[in-house]
Amino acid sequence: MDRTILHCDCNGFFASVECILHPEYKKVPMAVCGNPENRHGIILAKNELAKKYGIQTAETIWQAKRKCPELVLAEPHHEEYQKYSRKINAIYQRYTDLVEPFGIDESWLDVTGSQLLFGDGKDIADEIRETVKREIGLTISVGVSFNKIFAKLGSDYKKPDATTVIDRANWKKILFPLPASAMLFVGASAAKALAELGIHTIGDLAQSNRDLIVSRLGKPGGELYDYANGLDDSPVRSVDDRRAVKSVGNGMTFKRDLVGMEDIRLGVLTLADSVAARMRRQGVKCWTVQVTIRNPSFKTITRQKTLRAPTHLAKELARESLDLICSSWNLNAPIRMLTVTASGLVPEDATGEQLSLFKKPQEHGMEKQEHLESALDFIRSKYGKTSVAFGGILHNNLGISEPKHEMENISEEDFPL
Repeated sequence: MDRTILHCDCNGFFASVECILHPEYKKVPMAVCGNPENRHGIILAKNELAKKYGIQTAETIWQAKRKCPELVLAEPHHEEYQKYSRKINAIYQRYTDLVEPFGIDESWLDVTGSQLLFGDGKDIADEIRETVKREIGLTISVGVSFNKIFAKLGSDYKKPDATTVIDRANWKKILFPLPASAMLFVGASAAKALAELGIHTIGDLAQSNRDLIVSRLGKPGGELYDYANGLDDSPVRSVDDRRAVKSVGNGMTFKRDLVGMEDIRLGVLTLADSVAARMRRQGVKCWTVQVTIRNPSFKTITRQKTLRAPTHLAKELARESLDLICSSWNLNAPIRMLTVTASGLVPEDATGEQLSLFKKPQEHGMEKQEHLESALDFIRSKYGKTSVAFGGILHNNLGISEPKHEMENISEEDFPL
């Protein structure tokens, strides 16, 4: 018996949420974009009126403005997008517990066992579309099929606010004419390699030689061949089946280049603080710290080190990150982007050291640091992520967010490196 899989995709998600928050945007061509002053000047999402001008996601703001001089630009509000994503997925879970998010605005649903209650796959898809529209004010497109890959192709096939059924009877007719690049996991390089083999459509891929594709693209090439032939049998994960987190990282392209130890230290402190807070929320510590450094010419280096004991403290992450930078980078050379990543994750109760009846002097300092950073977590959970921060970020010109509330800032002296 075939499964019944839905792929639900929110239409122009970021822009649609902004139109709910600011109804005036519904009447004009608008797009959500990164802040050009922070050197993130690309289009992230656009509304239907902007689409009529041919504006594309990921193109630069100046390209979009050439197509539509009156285009209204809005900065992203990621916390709002997360909030709406949770609301939408809560609706999906009314129909099945097999809901697997695929990014912030897409989810797969396995409704095979729900059809006696709610009707067939198309009935469920249409009901979900109407419910999301009525209760939240957003539209979604839904693909219905017998596997995840084809369901995803179905949600992409017709937009906005549409249901597309791809079943055993029609899948070749619908999918074979589509370009190979339309299929999930076929990026630009894979599409180019396939084209060099004379494979331009999904039909070409399905009717090609599997061994030939594997010889060119390796194991992923064989998987693409199977996908094109409808052989995907990957399960939809339960909402309770969370994938193990392998790393926690945060990076930033700064409003201006970092030059010198003072700039670098502030950037590292900010990133380490974010990474450490996320690790504590997830109940993990890390054995490895990694830094990625990119200069204005986009030359990038990555360095990492293993710690003496696992940690989830910003002070420790920042100190080790700065050590890596000092040992591998000319501190007078400009830095465009920094990333701090924690990996080798273990449960937070892992010590990595032999237990002793007597505390070492430094352990008392670690306890104090734990209490301080836990206090920061509590304040931020109650008043918002930017409610309290290092005093050094006030009036910075690096693009680092400053505290929004009139609360005492944590001095950098509390994080001596």
